[in-house]
Amino acid sequence: MHEASTPYPVAAILVAAGKSQRMGTCKQLLPLGEETVLARCLAALREGGIADIVVVVSPEGEAVAAEAARFAVRVVVNPDPEADMASSVRAGREALAAGAGSVAVALSDYPLVRGATVRSLVQAAREQKGRIILPLYAGRRGHPLLLPRPVLDELVPGRLLRDLVRSDPARVAEVAVDDPGVLLDMDTPEDYRAMLAFAERTVGTTRRP
Repeated sequence: MHEASTPYPVAAILVAAGKSQRMGTCKQLLPLGEETVLARCLAALREGGIADIVVVVSPEGEAVAAEAARFAVRVVVNPDPEADMASSVRAGREALAAGAGSVAVALSDYPLVRGATVRSLVQAAREQKGRIILPLYAGRRGHPLLLPRPVLDELVPGRLLRDLVRSDPARVAEVAVDDPGVLLDMDTPEDYRAMLAFAERTVGTTRRP
């Protein structure tokens, strides 16, 4: 069933506006398996049942925008990505189509999240409408998180995503997942090498020559 026809549609914002200063190169375009980091993030969202996706890039992110354009997504520019990550989420929020019940906020720093994990989170959002959904692996909260659209609208300048989570613990639901990818963040060349090794070890993904 197409996402727009479901009774509780879920959209997504994929934040890909970081400057990758610690990585030394554009991490969203690095190869990971047969695809780029960005493509893997988008594939997981799609496999999880999300069709309405907004990708947020920086003003210098023309190459990232071009990569995103290979997919049926909307691309928006955060004019001030250095402010904080929440500014990118706000930029993406403005481009969302009307009608989303919840919005997944995903980061391109977490490219090993599985589509099945996203699907579990989406299902939880539909079963627990009005609650913030967080994945939990090995007792730790990870990414992406799903926010009811009214909660996402609380992300005004000066507030961060963690403020929305901490402000009312009663509206937060944790979903246990068997996916270490929700915790695996990629910021440095060492992180990238570890991800390549992890991906090859767990799913046999090696980039073809």
